[in-house]
Amino acid sequence: MSMFGNWFTEDEDDIFMGSPKSKFFDVSREASKDIVEEEIDKIIEKLAVLEMIVSQDKDENFDINEYIKEYTLENHEKVKAMKKGLYVEFTGEIICRLDS
Repeated sequence: MSMFGNWFTEDEDDIFMGSPKSKFFDVSREASKDIVEEEIDKIIEKLAVLEMIVSQDKDENFDINEYIKEYTLENHEKVKAMKKGLYVEFTGEIICRLDS
């Protein structure tokens, strides 16, 4: 079995590996403030576009926060896995910018 087989299920408190979330914050604390701000701005822009797509063609009473809350409750494990994947993606974006 590959040593990377359970990379998303490592112990959140493992001091040697850490979670994707903890690694993101480790990298963001050590990286240039300008790089981190630019990457967070890209994340916010992505979120804005996704909210616009989800809200498209909905009536004025549509509450996106309630929709997200319900979706998260119904799809907890999938959301958790996607969230970890996004932390890995965003960490990678910051690290790639450090080399340039």
